[in-house]
Order: sequence, then structure tokens, then C-alpha cells
Amino acid sequence: MSGPDRFCELLSRPRRIRRGATLTLVFASVLATGAATGSWDEAVGEGRKSPALSTRSVASSGDAATEAADAAAEAMADGKSGKKAAEEAVSRSGDRWGSVYSPAEYQEFEQTLDGEYTGVGLWARRASDGRIEVSRVQRGGPAGQAGIREGDQLRSIDGRRVAGLPVTEVVSLLRGTRAGSPVELGLKRGTRAWSETLHRARLSTDDVTVTKLAGGAVMIKVEAFTKGAGERVRSAVRDAPEGAGILLDLRGNSGGLVSEAVTAASGLVDGGLVATYDVRGRQKALHAERGGDTTRPVVALVDGGTMSAAELLTGALQDRGRAVVVGSKTFGKGSVQMPSRLPDGSVAELTVGHYRTPSGQAVDGRGITPDLEVEGGAEKRAETVLTGLGPPS
Repeated sequence: MSGPDRFCELLSRPRRIRRGATLTLVFASVLATGAATGSWDEAVGEGRKSPALSTRSVASSGDAATEAADAAAEAMADGKSGKKAAEEAVSRSGDRWGSVYSPAEYQEFEQTLDGEYTGVGLWARRASDGRIEVSRVQRGGPAGQAGIREGDQLRSIDGRRVAGLPVTEVVSLLRGTRAGSPVELGLKRGTRAWSETLHRARLSTDDVTVTKLAGGAVMIKVEAFTKGAGERVRSAVRDAPEGAGILLDLRGNSGGLVSEAVTAASGLVDGGLVATYDVRGRQKALHAERGGDTTRPVVALVDGGTMSAAELLTGALQDRGRAVVVGSKTFGKGSVQMPSRLPDGSVAELTVGHYRTPSGQAVDGRGITPDLEVEGGAEKRAETVLTGLGPPS
């Protein structure tokens, strides 16, 4: 396996070096490919994936990685934590996206490659007043079986108040590495406040859902680019009724496997450039396969939670004139990390490059500006735009 098939991303887990969102695009040139936020006020699902690096082989990422490895080795020789020493070394490097993952975290990332996660089966969002509330409950999951509903306020997790925490950190507290482990949630519904102890389970999510809209258009919602998501998008485009427009909903999509985003692009363009990227100054390119649908009208719906691989797809469709992009400015995560195995089995990954859209636009720290910027009612506006584009001629 080579090229874009080895381009992957580590998502949905707060940095151990700093708090807040952690969304890392990873290029592992010797790795096999094995997802969360909306705009920070949008929904985050604990089932959003963190496609993992392969444990079979890990590449060096340069001097900073060597420093992290040396720090870990010295700490271990003194009977101290190698991971903690490596974290300090990565922090000193000034790498905004640098991080260190324990073997258990690394293993959890690997297990998410097939769209699975350990958690209680709920999504969270920040309400306008700052409260954290449940935005979605997975059917059949521990939260659903306990009667937790959309709209319930989430007040605490294992006794820790969640008000003011980044939504991604709330999701991280809900998740776990071991099925069956307990987690106590403090909840409120109207005037009723109560506590619920749930036991995490191994759950699966469907990251691509297809809905027929009024007027015959088709909405394809992509939660994350996990394994197989790209082909499901391509199939959904192929199976849509003749002449039907496509509303590609990438809101809250924190990325995933870049190879899957390229496959998704292959359903909407007839080959050609999807993105370019560099690794230590060496320029490379990602290309779509030939044979995609180039006639259907397409609107891509994005927001501040559209990140990394999802931004790569958005940029490709926008630059190539294949889609009208509607919504709010995307997150701006387009840096490439390379992983390095440390002496204690943990993994450090540090930035080695960045990717750009087909026109050469840098994404990292900038995001993608929609063709039509809309804050409230973006979905309805996107449907209106799609209708205005009309059937293919």
C-alpha cells in the first residue's frame, strides 16, 4: 500500500500536552492505513473516529522525534515516565499539533479504523447559553437503553462538571478504552436532575447516511472519513435518481482517512487533482479516479467543525468548480504529521508538512471560505441553492 492509502488522521482526543481539540492529519509513509466537533457550538459524537497508525512499522519524523525518543529513554533509565518526558520534549519543540500517545491510546486509534469506538452512544453540543446538552443518542447504545434523550443537559461526568469544557474534551471523558467500564453522568431534564451510571460498550456507527430531500435531491451526510466511507459516498452518488442534485453535508466532519476523502471525490469528478502536500519539502499529489459523475449539481455544506480530510474534499470540489460551498468558514487543519515509535512503546508524531487545495490554497490555520456564507439556517439555504442550480443540462 502506498501514496494516499497511507495518509491518515488521528482525531477526537484531547492532547496530553494541552487541552482542547486535537485534530491531527498524519502522513505515515511506511504505515498501512488502518473520526469531533461542529463549529464549536455544534454536535460532537463520541463515535467520531480516530483512524490509527499501524503498529507494524513507524517512521522517524526527524530531529524533534529523536529528541523525544532520547528524552523518553533517559527518563526510563531513571525510573521515570518515558511518555511524560517525551511530551515535555514535544511541547518544547513548539509544534502546534505535536503529540504523544500511550500504547493503549494507540491501540484504541487502531480499533477505530472500521468505524468502531468504545463509549456510551451519545453526541454532545454546546447550547447558546454555554450548557452542554445531548444532541443525539445512538439507538441501542447504553445511553439510549437508559432513557437518555436528545436535549437532556449533561452536567457532569464522573463527578467533573462539564460546563465550560471544550466539547471535544467532554466527548473524550465519555469515551474509554475498555468495554464494560463504568461512567457516571449527571443529567438534567426540565426541573428533574439525576445521575445515571452507564457501562461503556463497543459500538459501531454509520458515518455515511443518505436521505432523499423534497424535490428529489439527495443529501449525503458524512460524519467522518472512516474506512469504507469514501466508497459509500461514491455509491450514493451513483445510485441517486437520474438528474438528482447532491447535497454533501460535511458539517462537523473532523476528517479521517485522506484516502477515503479522495475516493469520495472520485464519485463527483472525472479524475484529476484533489490536493497537493509536502513532506519535508518533497511535493506530492493526490488524484481522483476517473469515471465520477460530473453533471449533477452539487452543494457542499460546511461549518467550523469541517476539518482536515473533509476540508481537503471541500477545497477540491470548490477549486474545480464542481460544488457550490455553503455554510461557515471551515476549521483550518491541514498539517501533515509523521509518527515515531518511542522506547516505551508510545508514539510521538510531529509536523513535517502541509497540504493545499488544487489551486494552491493553504488550508492550515486559514480554513476554507464558503462561496455563500450562512450562519443560521444553513441547511435550508443550501437546499435552496441546490434547487436553483437546477438539473444537469
